Amino acid sequence: MKIAFFASQPYDRRFFDEALPSQPDSAGIELVYHSALLSQETVVLAQGADAVCVFVNDVLDAPVLEALHGYGVRAILLRCAGYNNLDLEAAKRLGLFVARVPAYSPEAVAEYTLALVQTLNRHTHRAYARVREGNFSLDGLLGATLFGKTVGIVGTGKIGLATARIFKGFGCTVLGHDPYPAPAFAQLGTMVELPQLLAESDIVSLHCPLMESTRHMISEETLPLMKKGAMLVNTSRGGLIDTGAVIEALKSRQLGSLAIDVYEQESNLFFQDRSSDIIDDDIFQRLMTFPNVLVTGHQGFFTSEALREIAAITYHNLQCFRQGKQCENSVLAG
Repeated sequence: MKIAFFASQPYDRRFFDEALPSQPDSAGIELVYHSALLSQETVVLAQGADAVCVFVNDVLDAPVLEALHGYGVRAILLRCAGYNNLDLEAAKRLGLFVARVPAYSPEAVAEYTLALVQTLNRHTHRAYARVREGNFSLDGLLGATLFGKTVGIVGTGKIGLATARIFKGFGCTVLGHDPYPAPAFAQLGTMVELPQLLAESDIVSLHCPLMESTRHMISEETLPLMKKGAMLVNTSRGGLIDTGAVIEALKSRQLGSLAIDVYEQESNLFFQDRSSDIIDDDIFQRLMTFPNVLVTGHQGFFTSEALREIAAITYHNLQCFRQGKQCENSVLAG
């Protein structure tokens, strides 16, 4: 069985290669790595493969899925949790097997959320640069004590719960919002409606999937509801935020600060070295001009524990496909 990996990076190769020998019939599995994103232009690279393994920014629309099916591909292995880039109806129509990694080391993303908050709050990134230049002045580095602050967690799945535990441990009041709240959240904080969460939270952290109902949930309509000067953090999906509206809220000082590890148009930027290129995304470039904005390149998941778990679950999904078994991680169930 041949698996074609798209958008693969050196770390993908390392962890999938390391995990392969422990798989049943590993000698019959061939891994082929492509650094290119899956798209209509690159789908030809899947010729001869039985399955493709893809990531968050690969294109899985109807034309790409039809092309994959035409090349003989019968399984789509998502090495991520989100699947908003997948045309579900086309996948069902073509009879494709599609499975994801629903949760991998949720603590990794939760801990990274805290890292973003504290970096932006205590200006450690600016202090690091100053000290390296021999500047030990504290002016401009004033932060706030997290103890006693109110943190709003939008989305109370595994990552949201892990994040709530961390902030509760810091002595924060934790509010949560989720149409399907996790019962475990009752031990950590109080579930409220989104307008109340936005109005009362000093920090709002997004941990929900990207769907039509959540796209641009932070927008010109909801930003005015936020406490003036609050911090917004997004380690989930870029499309949850209307970036243009956030820029206006930063300019008006309604939004106090922003930390994002994801971005609406990240597929053209993230997971590649663009340091020698001209970045022609004017919205992204405008974001980068704000001293109270922190942007990182979708690395919240990036720990060795999480990558081992991603490989293990992906191989489990592959075995379900090979054996024709029902897969609990299927995105097409029901």
